[in-house]
Amino acid sequence: MRNDDAVAIDLEDLRAFLAVAELGGFTRAAERLRSSKARVSTRVGALEAELGTRLFTRTTRAVHLTPDGETLVVRARRVLREVDDLASLVQGAGGARGLVRVDAPVMFARERLIPQLPELLAAHPQLELVLHTSDRRVDVVRDGYDCVLRIGTLGDSGLVARRLGTLPMVNVASPAYLLRHGTPRTLEALASHVVVHYGGGAPCFDYVEGGRNVEHPMRATLTVDGVDAYYAAAIAGLGIIQVPRLGARAALAEGRLVELLPEHVPPSLPVSIVHAQGRSPPRRVRVVMAWIAQCVTPHVDPV
Repeated sequence: MRNDDAVAIDLEDLRAFLAVAELGGFTRAAERLRSSKARVSTRVGALEAELGTRLFTRTTRAVHLTPDGETLVVRARRVLREVDDLASLVQGAGGARGLVRVDAPVMFARERLIPQLPELLAAHPQLELVLHTSDRRVDVVRDGYDCVLRIGTLGDSGLVARRLGTLPMVNVASPAYLLRHGTPRTLEALASHVVVHYGGGAPCFDYVEGGRNVEHPMRATLTVDGVDAYYAAAIAGLGIIQVPRLGARAALAEGRLVELLPEHVPPSLPVSIVHAQGRSPPRRVRVVMAWIAQCVTPHVDPV
């Protein structure tokens, strides 16, 4: 890159560059920035002209950082983080400002986050939240999320995680299902039962034995790919499901679901907030993560 004291970098050009770098393309970057692909391309071109170097190599299918681009990514993150923090500081009341993109499981978003959103936005009127709800695992960096509430093991390299607690599990089925098939009292009795299958792999009944997780093969007549459908199928009498007790609590209290085999439950699921912005994310992201922790922690078992 050009070593020139007269270089003047436009911060919006820098934001466009960072979005393209993190998301791997101009179309995704434009979606994140709520701009057009042409405008993002123009901004990146202006930054390259100002610095006197190519930041990306472009093909018809992919965009890759050049060595100079790789160097700039690290500095751009730091500069923009400091700018955002400074902007929040001079706002007056110390409120966070700017856009924060969050992904959260459907149940937590519906029952724990959205009901408390008015308080967050009242305290930070310059904050804008994009809340994506999904029960599928998203790619934090590629999909452009500032932070993600994640249930289950992490496994993603390069992410910073904060463990909030764990969710105890429970085995349940509907009274109608148990009336037709009987109530299993032992693992051996499961041979005459079916589960509602969730996701990929082979259907099974998970439980902990001797400190290790055991997968007991099962038969399933229905496979679903969403939590709401999973619960609905069980309530409709289509099989046994294994879910966090928190999510099943209301249905258990109302008698729509019945607990089974309490001595044979899956391991508790960890609940974490993850992000990919190093150890010092922008203030607006820190504020949202602290709020998520405040909403979730009372409803999970401590670490």
